[in-house]
Amino acid sequence: MTGPHRVQGIDITALAERFGTPLYVYDADVLRDVFTGLRERLHPAVDVFYSLKANPNVAVCERLGSLGAGAEISSLAELMTVRRAGIAPEDVIFLGPGKTPAELEACVTAGLYAVVCESLDEVAELERLAAAHDVADLPVLLRINPDFRTKGSGLAMSGKPRQFGIDAEVLRRSAGALAGLGRVRVRGFHAYMGTRFLNADDIVHNTREILALSGELAGRLGIDLDTVDFGGGFGVAYFDNEKDLDLATTVDGVNEAVESFLREHPGCRLINELGRYLAAPCGTYVVRALYVKESLGETFVIADGGTNHHMAAVGIGSFVKRNFPIRSLSRPAEDPAHTYTVTGPLCTPNDVVGKKVRLPRVVPGDLIGVERSGAYGPSASPGLFLSHGYPAEVMVHRGTAHLVRERDRAEELLAKQHTVGPDPAPGPAPESGARP
Repeated sequence: MTGPHRVQGIDITALAERFGTPLYVYDADVLRDVFTGLRERLHPAVDVFYSLKANPNVAVCERLGSLGAGAEISSLAELMTVRRAGIAPEDVIFLGPGKTPAELEACVTAGLYAVVCESLDEVAELERLAAAHDVADLPVLLRINPDFRTKGSGLAMSGKPRQFGIDAEVLRRSAGALAGLGRVRVRGFHAYMGTRFLNADDIVHNTREILALSGELAGRLGIDLDTVDFGGGFGVAYFDNEKDLDLATTVDGVNEAVESFLREHPGCRLINELGRYLAAPCGTYVVRALYVKESLGETFVIADGGTNHHMAAVGIGSFVKRNFPIRSLSRPAEDPAHTYTVTGPLCTPNDVVGKKVRLPRVVPGDLIGVERSGAYGPSASPGLFLSHGYPAEVMVHRGTAHLVRERDRAEELLAKQHTVGPDPAPGPAPESGARP
């Protein structure tokens, strides 16, 4: 029998004792191995950009940036994050369908590689702002909502009515609007079909179609095609009936499509943006069992953290509850001979992290880990439900544990709130018969 689960040689029990639970633990070695495994296979003309929405922790961004990743961001806070992480502005793109005036101002002055415009009105507004700031050459990419559809996505982002991007047919009619630009320079196009693709053929199909559509639109609009971001959406297998993406087959097909495209558009910069695929495998959500109880024949483990920190584990969008990979961190080598439903501390029956999970015997105080949790954890969860706040995040790098996000404290949560003060004391009652 072996002892508790270890991360780069560190007993995870020691991490839980030092930093408390609930806790996210990121293994920097896994983060590196996933990135380099892709980078070494991918065509050298394709740059890998990390999508911060998957996990905006500055340490995660820093590690990926140090390995050569660019960044795709969608808010002022994410812009500050990539600056702190040391990612150069010329390796950053800013996208999003609802950029605020403050965000557009920042885009104009930040020296980014490109602003990804999601409407022609946004292009016009950037033209105005560039003139106001005397910026002579503001680079943008036009986000296309393609007129082809794909299959295999866990969440389709294009190819149907969406708030994202500009319909391909609208772009085909937009040469006049783009020809009048004096400050904005259209470098090329961006498209993103969806997320959680686990079939290589779907990704290769998307890549071919996006590259072909970009070439067609550049010709129609008279654009000197400098850049195409053909999305990503590489999936990660979470559930029992899923298999991980065949990376070799995927990259071989993508590289072939890229090579064909570059013969017609030599020197064009290509971007593959990935979030979940890079970050998910490195993370484990660690909770501690508080109680073990039986209700009408079902045994529950009630833990100190739940869907308030890991909403993705709920399995939103599935008719049948499916579980992320969940394991005992206190007894990883013991036979998973027991069945438990693992819940968090919230006052809702939806706070179920794992339904009827096979685990070794669980007793209060045991640590349970939800694996492949490095993406869409705290950033996609209702961390303020019941005012628990967000958990601590720890990265293990070169055998040393680093606290990379402090746990929310009740005092800190309340420090941002203000009362309106008590009502004034009522005055004396008027005398009987007196006029008010």
